[in-house]
Amino acid sequence: MGILGGVSGDIVIRKLERIGYYIVRQKGSHVRLLHNNSLNFPPVSVPLHKELRIGTLKQIIKRANLTVEEFIKL
Repeated sequence: MGILGGVSGDIVIRKLERIGYYIVRQKGSHVRLLHNNSLNFPPVSVPLHKELRIGTLKQIIKRANLTVEEFIKL
């Protein structure tokens, strides 16, 4: 796997919670998160899959205003 390979939805949620996101609701296998400072950080939806596709994970990282390097360090 590459740098982002093998990351589950649970791991992504935990990392986003470290930077101020919190769970608002869940519908099916998708969790919606908001940030404490919602003006600078848009809402993010994370699928609760065992392994997220690279493209999906990159879009979540981009939407959370993070770089891949910043996400990996969390």
